Amino acid sequence: MSPAARAPDRAVDFLIIGAGITGLGFANGIRAEAAARGAPPPSVLILEAAAEPGGYCRTVVQDGFVWDYSGHFFHFADPSIEAWLRERMPDQDVRTVARRAKVRFAGRDIDAPFQAHIHQLPQADFIECLVDLYEASQAPPGPPPRTFKELALQTLGRGIAERFVLPYNSKLYTCELEQLDAEAMGRFFPRVDLDAAIASMRPGARRADYNSTFTYPAGGAVEYVRALLRDLPPELLALGERATSIDRARKVVTTSRREVGYRHLISTIPLPSLAKACGLPAPAATFSANKVVVYNLGFDRKGAEDVHWMYFPDPARVFYRVGWYDNILDTPRMSLYVEIAAHRDANIDRERTLERVLADLRAERIVDKHQLVSWHHVELDPAYVHLTAAARAAAAALRGELERAEVHSIGRYGAWTYCSIEDNLLEARALAARLASSVLPE
Repeated sequence: MSPAARAPDRAVDFLIIGAGITGLGFANGIRAEAAARGAPPPSVLILEAAAEPGGYCRTVVQDGFVWDYSGHFFHFADPSIEAWLRERMPDQDVRTVARRAKVRFAGRDIDAPFQAHIHQLPQADFIECLVDLYEASQAPPGPPPRTFKELALQTLGRGIAERFVLPYNSKLYTCELEQLDAEAMGRFFPRVDLDAAIASMRPGARRADYNSTFTYPAGGAVEYVRALLRDLPPELLALGERATSIDRARKVVTTSRREVGYRHLISTIPLPSLAKACGLPAPAATFSANKVVVYNLGFDRKGAEDVHWMYFPDPARVFYRVGWYDNILDTPRMSLYVEIAAHRDANIDRERTLERVLADLRAERIVDKHQLVSWHHVELDPAYVHLTAAARAAAAALRGELERAEVHSIGRYGAWTYCSIEDNLLEARALAARLASSVLPE
């Protein structure tokens, strides 16, 4: 029998590639659609290349410290999603925290978001930022900004843009900001108008942002993954099984172990990787991204207690952000995550970079006479995708072509976009609702 005629080892209604938040969210969503119709649950299989589920939303418990692969703090706009998740972790201490975030600027700590607290800057910097913001607000309408840099300069003024937004995001994305289009960050772009900046100057004023409060479980972000797994039968999950190629004509995925047929394929892996598995082009020059190196560091005693995370626009510092788990979990020893952005092809020397991290932490007075007692290192690749007009168009065309073959590419990397974890869950739910009628009886 020829390979084209051979039946797959197994066939399912919904085959999901990736057991991260988005993949698990879809599995829950499609089963909820079946329950709402009074129908038996459809057949589902989730392929996960790693030995454990969660994707980037994983937690390390080491020497009494609780660390994530990166700082995953949940900011829920939809209370029904938060309530649904909390119901599935009844024994977990899920904390709702009022964010305390800072920007380290010229040795001074400015409340975040920077653009709303320019009055905390040294007087000369404050005046320049305020005047430039005023002039930006009064400028006559012109052509819409084409690039991220143009957007920052036009909406915030040169003072704010050059002191924080541009240097910080240059570190974050590790590329020239003229390369990114104006919508590279979407609704997460740090906007502020003149009235809001002035209102923030009042004593006791507190600006409400999308992440002014966040939730975090005492057991780490993995508790949200466990909540998503709670209602899923264990046999739906195939760990350590990588999808290696996809035959769209036969609707068959070849894995490291077998062939699996499907009616609908839901992929949450990076879109260029999915394209390669399908034999489709996805040029690296178009689909570019950086990687992020995370150092989780545990020390023998406390440090600063009035901050949850801090941004570092200074190019002299190797890291762009540092966060304090101990101030979220009220633990007695300083527990940090330190994030460093790098080009995807950069070779990171783990030990030497750790030395640089510790030296920069000492230079910024975050570490004094602290002793490092435990540490963990992970590389996230890809991390931040570079959204350009070419990348948007290519991603839309590629996803459209795949969709016509019942291959649905979703999630932050599947859609090749910038979004929140909650956005991933909403997208997964919406897709489940749309596909339900093709498989489930009405």
